Amino acid sequence: MTAVFGSSNARYIKTLQAKVDAINNLESKYQAMSDEDLRAQTSKFRERLDAGETLDDILVEAFAVCREGGRRYLAMRHYDVQLMGGMVLHSGSIAEMVTGEGKTLVATLPTYLNAIEGKGVHVVTVNDYLARRDMEWMAPLYMGLGLTVGAIQGDMQGPEGTRLRQEMYARDITYGTNNEFGFDYLRDNMRPAARGDDRFPKQQQQSQGKLNFAIIDEVDNILIDEARTPLIISGPAFKDKGKYSDANRIALQLKKEAHFVVNEKDHSVNLTDEGVREAEKLAGVESFYTAGNMEWPHLIDNALKAHHLYKKDVNYVIKDGGIVIVDEFTGRMMEGRQWSDGLHQAVEAKEGVRIKDETQTLATITLQNFFKLYGKLCGMTGTAMTEANEFWKIYKLDVVAIPTNRELQRIEYPDSIFSTENGKYKAVAEEIERHHKWDVVEMKDGGEVWCDIVKEDDDSLTVTREGSKSKDVISLSEVDSIAHKGRPILVGTVSIEKSERVADLLTKRGIKHEVLNAKNHKREAEIVAQAGRPFAVTIATNMAGRGTDIVL
Repeated sequence: MTAVFGSSNARYIKTLQAKVDAINNLESKYQAMSDEDLRAQTSKFRERLDAGETLDDILVEAFAVCREGGRRYLAMRHYDVQLMGGMVLHSGSIAEMVTGEGKTLVATLPTYLNAIEGKGVHVVTVNDYLARRDMEWMAPLYMGLGLTVGAIQGDMQGPEGTRLRQEMYARDITYGTNNEFGFDYLRDNMRPAARGDDRFPKQQQQSQGKLNFAIIDEVDNILIDEARTPLIISGPAFKDKGKYSDANRIALQLKKEAHFVVNEKDHSVNLTDEGVREAEKLAGVESFYTAGNMEWPHLIDNALKAHHLYKKDVNYVIKDGGIVIVDEFTGRMMEGRQWSDGLHQAVEAKEGVRIKDETQTLATITLQNFFKLYGKLCGMTGTAMTEANEFWKIYKLDVVAIPTNRELQRIEYPDSIFSTENGKYKAVAEEIERHHKWDVVEMKDGGEVWCDIVKEDDDSLTVTREGSKSKDVISLSEVDSIAHKGRPILVGTVSIEKSERVADLLTKRGIKHEVLNAKNHKREAEIVAQAGRPFAVTIATNMAGRGTDIVL
């Protein structure tokens, strides 16, 4: 049946072609307009909406205007498949687009169309760097078409930060991260006055306004991977800080398996019956289950978690004499955030740094429940079809795969499995050295020659082989392919600790490289800008994962 009628996805894509053709037919009309006339189209669209037309009624013209804005202000013209992606997003669905197909530019189409209404559009990215970069990158298009745009950043703190946030949310289009939008929603629910209620000072007024339309970049990461992540606003809870050090002392004396069991899958640690008795003895109390002693099991559980589940340079780093959490999804430091229920204090006691006051929860919401509050939701990613059932079941979002503009040329090799971690990292270092330091001549007999190519003739290569100073001649008739040295290399790692391990291996081999992790996030833009240059080797955690564009 599929062979005859095509898949449902292909049939749906086909139905969008008529609108794409209509947009293409308007291209010459808008190209002939002056900048002032093109900007005036936004006001005309608003008048049509006020007169009773819908966003769907003006979609073709609005997309044509946005495409011309892209060509004129960004020197980037939306391809036909990008127009289709924009239509899928506007319809409130998820567009699956292959890496490198220009999702950031696609988002401008539904963003512009929906911002014309004046009800606010939120473009959600996975980190502050991308929020700022995408806003600055696309701002000339929006401003050229008469719209206002801004970005929420995590460092907007205190009274001045509140003022800036209110200003950014008042604009037609606001870029920001899922966490910032979610925390602002929680803060707004703790404020006494609605936005614009001038009976109260600005500081006490809400920032965000109604949640109208959100476009989520890397939607599977935010709506599936992080869906159950709770956003929590805490306040101080008053407890004796000395008990954390006591619990840490006791935890160090307990024996794994005999006194406690670690369950890494559930991320929990539980005392055994024998462990409870031993811990009571070490704490100097008769029983944990009498009045005044009942917080001991919780304190000791946290201390054991700190030692056996929370690892330095993986889950957190030590900075300026304090513990800073590293976000497991983005690889970034979360300044000002701390774990709740005394866990943060347990990690501080473990590392011997100053113990902060414990906090208690004042407001909380999961990302899943927060994004369900939006009137309309859509998203983009390179990997959504595998989670299509979950997207429909949880959020009632359809997934549509958008075809590529050109045929895909990237070669995707199968995974390599190693019996030991040392073997894996040695192989990684050798592969980097192979591409970085040597020209590699692959022979027709299956062998390969690592060398410096001195001279290339029509029928032969003159080379200096690895470990030799003499020159050899290789006949091109024996050669299958040649890989020249200096191809830029990006190495992805899962933690700060692992990124530094790979860096050490490369240093020993004399390979110049850059490391991008939470410890040197301030150089992120500089490192990413250089990562696509010849001979660049960049080792990164998931900081440089989703949405980071490296120009080759």
